Amino acid sequence: MRGRFQRLLALGLTAVLALAVAACGGDDAGGSSSSGGGSEASDLSGKIAIDGSSTVYPFAQAAAELFNEEASDVRITVGQSGTGGGFEKFCAGETDISTASRAIEDDEKASCSGKSINYGEVQIANDGISVATNKNLKVACLTTAQLKKLWDKGSSIKNLSQLDSSLPDTPLSLYGPGTDSGTFDFFTAAINGEEGRTREDYEASEDDNQLVTGVAGDEGGLGYFGFSYYEQNQDKLNLVGVQDGDGECVKPSSASIQDGSYTPLSRPLYMYPSEKSMSRPEVKAFMDFVVQNQADIAKAAKIVPLTGEQASAAATEVKSAAGA
Repeated sequence: MRGRFQRLLALGLTAVLALAVAACGGDDAGGSSSSGGGSEASDLSGKIAIDGSSTVYPFAQAAAELFNEEASDVRITVGQSGTGGGFEKFCAGETDISTASRAIEDDEKASCSGKSINYGEVQIANDGISVATNKNLKVACLTTAQLKKLWDKGSSIKNLSQLDSSLPDTPLSLYGPGTDSGTFDFFTAAINGEEGRTREDYEASEDDNQLVTGVAGDEGGLGYFGFSYYEQNQDKLNLVGVQDGDGECVKPSSASIQDGSYTPLSRPLYMYPSEKSMSRPEVKAFMDFVVQNQADIAKAAKIVPLTGEQASAAATEVKSAAGA
């Protein structure tokens, strides 16, 4: 990966740091950990703490690794405690950037406000929630109505043939995200009509890799998780298309997620940098780098990149979060 992105990083960071210098001008107040000139990536140092969504985790990891190829003295930690767990840490002032697979909610906004944590909301990629089965459990398509019958609170569906006699009669083992996951929040709202409404007799985990392992290893395995985790494990899984209403059955792909035809399970992915942290040059440079190179980072992480319009909006939001 180093050789592949070395030239991109050198060019990207030069531009990032030039912007940072222009934005800061002659003001040297407050927590700068770079040298006075700030024109070289090697001048940057300090720590950046990132936590949150397991779906955004591969993207954040790839961004950190690529950024560190030039800014090697910046120590970046990336966690995956789930979107909700990430916001808890962020609103307590424990992290600089919170990653999320859904927008911040009112109770989380109130928690941040109570601790005087102000932030920017930066879309950094797109995602679709994949519904997948064990490789040998051949299911081509499920309707949103069938998914609701399967996953809704109180559901007693134990076998897909209960939904349609043409579907396999293999006993099901269900896998899905835990309640701290933004994927859980989004899926339950989109499919069951209410965030958090779900059957409870399934194997839950905040770690999408564990969900993939469960589905892939169980003959009757069926679960849902971020599209990138299907992409990374497609040799082990069967991808299920989703039919919304009377439309076509659509499987998630980069194209169907970007153009919105994979409905209702397409969604934006976010980074929330705190305004206080954005006053530090290493955090500002990192967020600038993420937005300027989001397409290549997304490719490395097997996540769907932003459209041109989305990328422009993200750059504007980063400037706003930095007080520019």
